[in-house]
Formats: sequence, structure tokens, C-alpha cells
Amino acid sequence: MSLHLVRHGRPLVVPGTPAATWELDPAGFDDVWALRESGRLPRGAVWFCSPEPKAVGTAQLLTEAEVGVVDDLREHERGPAWIEDLPGTVARAFADPDRAAYDGWEPLARCRERVVAAVELIADVHRDQDVVLVGHGTAWTLAAAALSGTEPDLERWRALAMPDVLVVAMVAPEDQGRGGVRD
Repeated sequence: MSLHLVRHGRPLVVPGTPAATWELDPAGFDDVWALRESGRLPRGAVWFCSPEPKAVGTAQLLTEAEVGVVDDLREHERGPAWIEDLPGTVARAFADPDRAAYDGWEPLARCRERVVAAVELIADVHRDQDVVLVGHGTAWTLAAAALSGTEPDLERWRALAMPDVLVVAMVAPEDQGRGGVRD
């Protein structure tokens, strides 16, 4: 069984509104359709997504299959404030995952616990099937690291495109550290 963690397509950024409310940018639909046609996603998989509009929109463009919406797959909560230096603030969050990197932000450790628990539950229920999860870059970077027994990789987060996919080979707890993530 493998998990395909799909980062949503390019959002329509609306400064002054929470990123969790942003829709998928129609100008980026071609990129999502290109991922659909790329052969990087399995046929016959079970699909789930974050409740955020940009993730739901991406999932709708990627598959005709039924897509379950799972609240705990939402992105790292970042509050309503507009952040001028988002990459720098995210880097601070990765450097100290137990603390909020900005007022109103969820600590990355809490995000990791929430997302990984949801992913593990889905993977357990669908252990004999490939699973595609459509969500977010920070959440997927944290989940991929936890599920493969490695440390979160800020450079992987920086390198993720919109959309993009990470493939995680699930490993047994006794094999943690030997799992793999493919871009």
C-alpha cells in the first residue's frame, strides 16, 4: 500500500483573508489537469481531502471518484493575519515545532499529531488499497516525515510545487527510519 500525498493546486490568494478560505485559482487548472494525466496517481485508489476549498477543488479536478472530506487533513493553522515573510516564518516553525512561530499559529508538533493520526486511520481502514490524500504542503511535509520515520524536511517543503505529489511507502513501526518518500 502506498499513500499519495497531493499538494493542492495554486490558490487564488486574497490578502486579508485566511489562507484556509482560499479557492483554487482557475489560472492553475491546467497544472492540476497535467498532474491528473501524468500517471503519477494510482488508478482505483481511495480518495480523501482536506476541507479547505483549494484542496477540495484540486481533488475535484484530479478524479471522478468519490472523495471523502476529512477535517484533520487541513493545513497547519495559521490564523487570519497576512504574513509578508511566509517562508521565513515557516522556517522558524520547523526550527521549533513545539512553539507557535507567529501569533495565532498552530505549533507544528500539534499539526503533525493531528494530520498523522488522520492519515494513519485512513491507511489502516484502507490497508489493502492505494490511497490519495489531497491537502497541503506543510501538513504533507510533516506527515511524510513521521510516516517514514525521518525528520521533517524544510527543503522538501520549499521544493513542493502547486500541485505536487509525495508518495509514501508505509512502514511498520519496527521499521521506522527505513521507510521511503518519493517526490
